[in-house]
Amino acid sequence: MNNLRRALQAVAVAVLAVAAGTAGASADNRLLVKLPAPMQEHMLANMRDHLQTLDQINRALAEGRWNDAADIAERRLGVSSLAAHGAGHMAPYMPQPMQAIGTAMHRAATDFAVHVTEGDLRQSVKQLGEVTRQCVACHAAYRIR
Repeated sequence: MNNLRRALQAVAVAVLAVAAGTAGASADNRLLVKLPAPMQEHMLANMRDHLQTLDQINRALAEGRWNDAADIAERRLGVSSLAAHGAGHMAPYMPQPMQAIGTAMHRAATDFAVHVTEGDLRQSVKQLGEVTRQCVACHAAYRIR
């Protein structure tokens, strides 16, 4: 449990470090992805939900509720959540590499759910880190308007 907690803390610190490192940058060199206003709001709402979901997963893990963490991950971030997020409607507006990052994030969440259910904490932490790595990669490469 202590190893899992330390690993989760390391993931959180890495995400915050990346965010802090880019916060002071004067030029925004990320690729602009133009979306119709309703789709932009939808995408932003999805990203806020992803962040809330990661928080809920971390809390479930900290409390030793492995199955809850797996259920939250799959239902809200995993591959089975794509329809609920409207991925099919959003994809045509996103560059293919951006789509690939999103797909990798959803697959990593599903892999996390599988590994945590099986009790494989090392692979669980690795896959949860992969989820956040994909989020960081997308936010570092793209911006929307």
